[in-house]
Amino acid sequence: MIKKCLFPAAGYGTRFLPATKSMPKEMLPVVNTPLIQYGVEEAFEAGLNQIAMVTGRGKRSLEDHFDISYELEREISNTDKENALKGIRRLIDNCTFSYTRQIEMKGLGHAILTGRPLIGDEAFAVVLADDLCLNPGGDGVLTQMVKLYNQFRCSIVAIQEVPPEETSKYGVIAGEAIRDDIFRVDRMVEKPKPEDAPSNLAIIGRYILTPDIFDLIEQTEPGKGGEIQITDALMKQAQAGCVLAYKFQGQRFDCGSAEGYIEATNFCYENIYKAELERQRRKPLEAVELKETSVA
Repeated sequence: MIKKCLFPAAGYGTRFLPATKSMPKEMLPVVNTPLIQYGVEEAFEAGLNQIAMVTGRGKRSLEDHFDISYELEREISNTDKENALKGIRRLIDNCTFSYTRQIEMKGLGHAILTGRPLIGDEAFAVVLADDLCLNPGGDGVLTQMVKLYNQFRCSIVAIQEVPPEETSKYGVIAGEAIRDDIFRVDRMVEKPKPEDAPSNLAIIGRYILTPDIFDLIEQTEPGKGGEIQITDALMKQAQAGCVLAYKFQGQRFDCGSAEGYIEATNFCYENIYKAELERQRRKPLEAVELKETSVA
């Protein structure tokens, strides 16, 4: 059973400067919930309650967010504002959180390798918090992937189709279709030009990795941009065994870009926030109706 989820969260968030000059990009709120909390909620709902984070300088607010704030909670005790903390308190009460620092930014592969002492010798999930994945009314993306892992017992990457002109932003896969939404990967290229891309199936920020990936990352030379790319290590793993790519159900928003962030905010406001407000509004009415029924 997979129990651990790794969050690489040491990046500078330069696409959101100046907002991220003093605030981690993972703490950017989508409506009233930080990106990192959405990711941890997705992991927890998939049964992953051991949360490991790779952070860096200026990221202390990530640790503070997943901790009790005695002063704040005392101030709002016995008020309606306590409801706003129910979600984060559920995570604090049911998950464990561990942290380590990535001293130098050397790419996603290096960030994952930095988390090795927190993971140990077991399969684990990886979530990139600025890829916000939502599937209202259905299983979250990690829940879908954990079910696949329980069946296939190998590394799995989440993919989606992207316009051909956008392949240079992603790792791109090609492979044999096992079914409509699953591919056995035989080729993986990091940020190819459109003319060099093997397909338009792009890897997004959800992974399940088997523990041998750590040794493969250590053996991986820096690639594009002088960074250690996780796609290079995964390609070695695919050649030696099996890596699957999964076209997930749900929507993904690139919250590392202003356009994707605004789209995510609008979507969450319309489909999550307003629904929760309506649920809260209905609760007192339902209580009154129940009381009247009981009296009758």
